[in-house]
Amino acid sequence: MQLNTYSRLSGFYFFYFSLLGAMVPYWSLYLKSFGFNAETIGGLMAILMASRIVAPNIWGWLADRTGERLRIVRYGAFFTCLIFILIFWQEGAWGIALVMAGFSFFWNAVLPQFEVLTLTHLKGREELYSRIRLWGSVGFIAAVMGIGWLLDLVSIRWLPGMMLGLMVMIWISSLFVEGKAPARNSNESGFMQQLLRPQVVVFFLICLLIQFSHGPYYTFYSVLMDSLGYSRTEIGLLWSVGVVAEVLIFILMPRLIGGLGLRKLMIISLLLSVLRWLLIGLIPENLSLMLFAQTLHAVSFGVLHVVGIALVHHYFSPSNHGQGQAMFSSFGFGVGGALGALCSGMMWENLGAAATFSVAAIAVLIAALCATIWIKPENCAVTNR
Repeated sequence: MQLNTYSRLSGFYFFYFSLLGAMVPYWSLYLKSFGFNAETIGGLMAILMASRIVAPNIWGWLADRTGERLRIVRYGAFFTCLIFILIFWQEGAWGIALVMAGFSFFWNAVLPQFEVLTLTHLKGREELYSRIRLWGSVGFIAAVMGIGWLLDLVSIRWLPGMMLGLMVMIWISSLFVEGKAPARNSNESGFMQQLLRPQVVVFFLICLLIQFSHGPYYTFYSVLMDSLGYSRTEIGLLWSVGVVAEVLIFILMPRLIGGLGLRKLMIISLLLSVLRWLLIGLIPENLSLMLFAQTLHAVSFGVLHVVGIALVHHYFSPSNHGQGQAMFSSFGFGVGGALGALCSGMMWENLGAAATFSVAAIAVLIAALCATIWIKPENCAVTNR
């Protein structure tokens, strides 16, 4: 792959995840500035996840049928910017909810299809995906640290303006990327036939449980740290430690996949995720342990994300990759993330942080058991590739 192609793909990931770095740690604090309670904040955050249930599948189906994957990415990025502008006139929960639902419908069209474009460019060197994807993590770190520092100087109400600037950069970067549709093999089985194999069904259940477990983290981690007296700069630092660990693991992933294989990596990462959620829920006031827990983001997100992307590519034929990646996004980040945000919102004020993160730990423990019994990629691969 040429350096120019590498830099263009990496640049898109950089800005896409910079937006995520602005949104995930600080959007709940922005919502809190309106006086919303924990249940309302949980419901609003769930909208971002819930839109992934429907939107990626619509866009994935359309991309696989038309072959216009890159055009969908560009239009999705453009309309994300256009709709988000309306947030500057919203102060009530319903108005904010409508804008979040609108922009996230298009925003969630972008990443799954761009993942397919990236893997198409790699052409048989899919293990190098993590080397490109790591620039998304670098963007996340830059946004978390930079915006955390800025929000210690200015009001949290400046956050939407910062996010809009990053959305514009996502759209601009999409204009510099090239893409083409893969050739379709007439002998390939249909998407539903590939999807409904037992191992694939369990794989998506595991994806759901993983993202469900992240619900309390993405929704209330910053709120928890803020309530314990951590400054916003410190909160940004803690988020960044997690993503630095993620970058390092992305660099090592080709070797790890070659040495351990996808199945062992998944099981080990799920067990370490159990430890991470228990530490955050039970001992959040201990800074040293929080720093350690954040390094485990390397496995709870980094490894599990790369393994998930690789398994989708393994389980589905090229002409169904768009729908496969869409399902990975919608069932995991969508259904799992929305349920995690909603449940954590309902549990947070009534049961507290310890109970909420303990439920997250139980979820990934169940996922680890499922992976141990069911996930055996060598027994379930698409042969018509």
